[in-house]
Amino acid sequence: MNFEDAEIAEEKNWHELESNFSVKVFLTVLYSVILVTGILGNAVTIRVTQVLRRNGYLQRNVTDHMVSLACSDLLVLLIGMPVELYSATWFPFTTASGDASCKIYNFLFEACSYATILNVATLSFERYTAICHPFHFKALTGRRTSCLIAFAWLASVAVALPLLVATGTEGHVPIREDRPAQNLTFCTNLREHWVMYRVSIYSAFIVYMVVLVCVAVMCRAMILVLRKSMGAAGANGAGGASRHESSKVKMARKQTILFLGLIVGSLMVCWMPNQVRRLMTAAVPKSDWTVSYFRSYVTLHPVGDTFFYLSSVLNPFLYNLSSRQFREVFLQVFRCHITVEHVNKRNVLRSSEAASARSLRPLLLKSLRLSKASRSTTRDSKDTEAPRPVLTTFQTASTTDSGVGSDTQETLCLAELSDSTSKTKRAVLSESEI
Repeated sequence: MNFEDAEIAEEKNWHELESNFSVKVFLTVLYSVILVTGILGNAVTIRVTQVLRRNGYLQRNVTDHMVSLACSDLLVLLIGMPVELYSATWFPFTTASGDASCKIYNFLFEACSYATILNVATLSFERYTAICHPFHFKALTGRRTSCLIAFAWLASVAVALPLLVATGTEGHVPIREDRPAQNLTFCTNLREHWVMYRVSIYSAFIVYMVVLVCVAVMCRAMILVLRKSMGAAGANGAGGASRHESSKVKMARKQTILFLGLIVGSLMVCWMPNQVRRLMTAAVPKSDWTVSYFRSYVTLHPVGDTFFYLSSVLNPFLYNLSSRQFREVFLQVFRCHITVEHVNKRNVLRSSEAASARSLRPLLLKSLRLSKASRSTTRDSKDTEAPRPVLTTFQTASTTDSGVGSDTQETLCLAELSDSTSKTKRAVLSESEI
């Protein structure tokens, strides 16, 4: 920064960089909508996961991860949005709270923010182990999920811990001064702990990028395993019941992978503007900020905050998008009218319906066979009755030629009997004449 920029930084009235009243009102309404939507969405999500777990549709480990993720999103919204709306939107250059409250706010907000992304990482790791390494997954102890969730929160606390020391209330200090100019006091990083703050921000950004890359790699590995297993199942042609059961398991795994992919995409898009804003504070000391640099920071601040808080609101919508069962129960809980049945009861009803269908099938087949047999017997009887006059005529002629009288005539009808007797009489007459 040259001498002219320093003079501008000293003489500039920083309050001119504040947003106008209409922008402040718009941001207030937008933040209020995001806050209410996020609180309702995450609160209903916690209730939905409990209902699904109680009715056997979700495993305990998945439920615990989802509840932990929803809690971190709720804390981000409740802690961050009111303070940001007051200090960054309405009064960006004055801080009424003390130094201790500034430190505690930065620490809690950072910890809850990174608890969200680390909860996504632990959930992805557990699903990756269950799908790609099922034997190792079953060999682990039952407290695996609790340990992973505790690790996510402890790691987020470790990431945020340096901010307890490196942040506080301080104003803009010109490059040739030792005290703030124009009484500009706001919650920011401290000059005496600049190196610690810089390392903390860069380390947090590295954690953010590492988590995104690792979750993306694990999702890709899970997709490949599912494709391979589906191809093997289709080639082998497993039994009906086991194939139906495995299709349900694969569908649940597909929904989990879809959710993880969507949430990674949302974290990448929604967190990036806020990460850029944070990197701006760590890249250049406040004493070297020019007016244009400060104006860029002030302009980016509400944009980055809006996208950042949207990431905490999107998770319930991603759950609804990736799972039909979750969407149905979500609407039931939102309407305060839960009608979902236990999975065992539903399976019993489906199995009883299938059993009744299978029990009716032999009866139907038997009735069809009987009707077919009756039609064939009637057809055969008709076929045997049709040539009977020809057969009796042939037998009558032979009997007259052989001289056999009335032994074969007991099985003939009356008309055929009279016909044969008349023929025998004519034969006797002819013989007497001869």
